[in-house]
Amino acid sequence: MYAPHRVALLLAVSLSLIACDSPPHFTHAEPGEALSAGSTTVRKADQNAFSLPSANLSPSRRLDFSVGNSFFRNPWVTAPATTTARDGLGPLFNTNACQNCHIKDGRGHPPSPDAHSAVSMLVRLSIPAGSEHAAIIQRLGVLAEPTYGNQLQDMANPGINPEGKVRVRYSTQQVSFTDGHLVELRTPSLVISQLGYGELHPDTLFSARIAPPMIGLGLLEAIPEAALLANADPDDRDGDGISGRANQVWDSAQQRTTLGRFGWKAGQPTLNQQNAEAFANDMGLTSGLVTQDNCSAAQPACRNAPDGGALEVSDNILASILFYTRNLGVPARRDVDAPQVLAGKNLFYQAGCQACHRATFTTAADAAEPELANQTIHPYTDLLLHDMGPGLADNRPEFLADGQEWRTPALWGIGLTEAVNGHTQFLHDGRARNLLEAILWHGGEAQAAKQQVLTFNADERSALLAFLNSL
Repeated sequence: MYAPHRVALLLAVSLSLIACDSPPHFTHAEPGEALSAGSTTVRKADQNAFSLPSANLSPSRRLDFSVGNSFFRNPWVTAPATTTARDGLGPLFNTNACQNCHIKDGRGHPPSPDAHSAVSMLVRLSIPAGSEHAAIIQRLGVLAEPTYGNQLQDMANPGINPEGKVRVRYSTQQVSFTDGHLVELRTPSLVISQLGYGELHPDTLFSARIAPPMIGLGLLEAIPEAALLANADPDDRDGDGISGRANQVWDSAQQRTTLGRFGWKAGQPTLNQQNAEAFANDMGLTSGLVTQDNCSAAQPACRNAPDGGALEVSDNILASILFYTRNLGVPARRDVDAPQVLAGKNLFYQAGCQACHRATFTTAADAAEPELANQTIHPYTDLLLHDMGPGLADNRPEFLADGQEWRTPALWGIGLTEAVNGHTQFLHDGRARNLLEAILWHGGEAQAAKQQVLTFNADERSALLAFLNSL
């Protein structure tokens, strides 16, 4: 027989364990919840919602932001040119301005059938690597395709062949909810034609990627590494089926391996390196971090083309772009106290979505920019890699990320995608035409969450979407 005080203690412990295992129930908005990015949060919900400077920037710092904005928006030109600060485009490239991919600082989309180029969707290339390529994989993450490198460029300067043309075809399948509601999903197939330099390697691996939104990147960079690693559970020791892990990637500035945060597979460690690699791969522009054009031995015209100088993107321009990309503000949430939004938030937690889409972090006191320091933010990401199942797999590794793993994308601002970009195409390759389709593509570690969502009735589906669209 247990003594009465022991029975009471056991009951209290049992109730506390149940409470820990049960999802929270929200009856009203949490304090500060509407301010997705702390005091940097901006208050716009129109087509310019993603293009504003952090709200706490001083007037002089807003001038610096405007300088970076001009380099982000304005096109680069072919060398030689009188516009010496912006020449050196190409010889091979995907676009001539950052803004062409990150339209209004927002989300890209797959190319339409009649598009001249893919523009805001690119295709990464690589071939399988063996143990003898360990040093290359440590530095580059992949073994590049021998002729076309690690990214297919579908545009080129006059007199030089583009590398190819990219289009997407779709097949469809239907998914049924418990109540019989059907949703059609489309499966993309890449079509690469008009190759300019011969056949691709027979074992080439492909990965289509649309340009992600630019908001809040400086805040994500300012999350302490320890806070991210605290959520990693690569061996699933807690048995919840979620085994997020950090990518470890090469930092060119530090010349060492470090935590990856940016890109669809967390393949870049810092915003500065992300920007420099985008200049190099998307526009064919060299910088202090990427000093050579992406021209292979099979592309002599590319190798011999005029350039814009030793460093086409000067250190000053790269710094201006870095300041701009660090300080693009995140819009405030809408309708956080609306009953339907609160119901959807409860369903989000009930399904277990928050296990990867972590709601809240606090940025470091020593953030790279003082305005980004000590901010309580709500990005709804853990920046970790998760196995998303075979349906979303590109089967292309990147550093530690395998072919089924993707970094959890931040959800802040997702409900303003249509207002900013005029479409609602989601996931890494834009296959999902709305948020519900995006949810139903989840598999792997998110399979249980998806199965829970499939039991939601019409009102519950509407509430879940209302919550997501409030972010």
